[in-house]
Amino acid sequence: MKHFRAIVDYHRFRRLPKPEHPLISVIKLESIKYLSNEEPTNLLFDFYCIAVKKIDNFKVKYGQQEYDFDEGILSFMRCNQLFSLVHDTEKEMKQSGWMILIHPDFFWNSTLATTINQYDFWDYSVNEALFLSKKEEIIIYNLIQQILGEYSSNMDQFSKKIIISHLETLLNYGERFYHRQFITREKANHQILDRLEKLINGYFLENDLSAKGLPTVQYVSETLNISPNYLRGLLKGLIGLNTQQYIHEKLIEKAKEKLSITNLSVSEIAYGLGFEHPQSFSNLFKRKTKLSPLEFRKSFN
Repeated sequence: MKHFRAIVDYHRFRRLPKPEHPLISVIKLESIKYLSNEEPTNLLFDFYCIAVKKIDNFKVKYGQQEYDFDEGILSFMRCNQLFSLVHDTEKEMKQSGWMILIHPDFFWNSTLATTINQYDFWDYSVNEALFLSKKEEIIIYNLIQQILGEYSSNMDQFSKKIIISHLETLLNYGERFYHRQFITREKANHQILDRLEKLINGYFLENDLSAKGLPTVQYVSETLNISPNYLRGLLKGLIGLNTQQYIHEKLIEKAKEKLSITNLSVSEIAYGLGFEHPQSFSNLFKRKTKLSPLEFRKSFN
């Protein structure tokens, strides 16, 4: 693994000119020509990375999945997010696009310093990158050109504030375009939704829930091989619920079924659905249905 603690270290490693500013860099990807025999398998940055690019002859790997950068995509990498390269050594890369590297200290004393990590996409996996339409690509490229203009000129007392403003606009567009992607990539996203439904339904059909407990968001995302934040955003875009709310909806469906067709007590149902305490089940059921479990059973009968 190669750990880059400073932006200048990455420039040196890629044999690029020294960055114009120690805390931010705007790199044209065509200037990175070759990967050496010493190319690390894993890379780790102590700074943020925003990249819009097309790369033809190598892949980026995150976890156990590979993502082929043969289309124009926008990706966001937070500090200390590990990623891997799958490549042919000493082979010229056919790539185009831009990469912006920003050290967290660059945001010091700005509003973005406290809001930047509120964007969910920093925690998306590389294979969950954003596919851009031609129109969206033009918007992102125009913003990068404005950032580049400030970065490349003699920076004055206003440059940092203007660059941060452009970066914030870029992040907001990223959020908007991701919301669009959750809707327009209908087939792929509904396949994920189908897998999620089968997973949760299968989980509640098992007989050892009293030992296993309720399914967690982490369990669901790991089983589906999707980052928790991406799954949450996808579900919010498709059905208006986050992952935890979806789990609860499925749980209430199963509870209603047991209350209506069995003679099990409320406590037995609660334990059977993975609750440690029946009162927690009763509170959740009433919050979701406006009725206690016993009131629901009585009204159903």
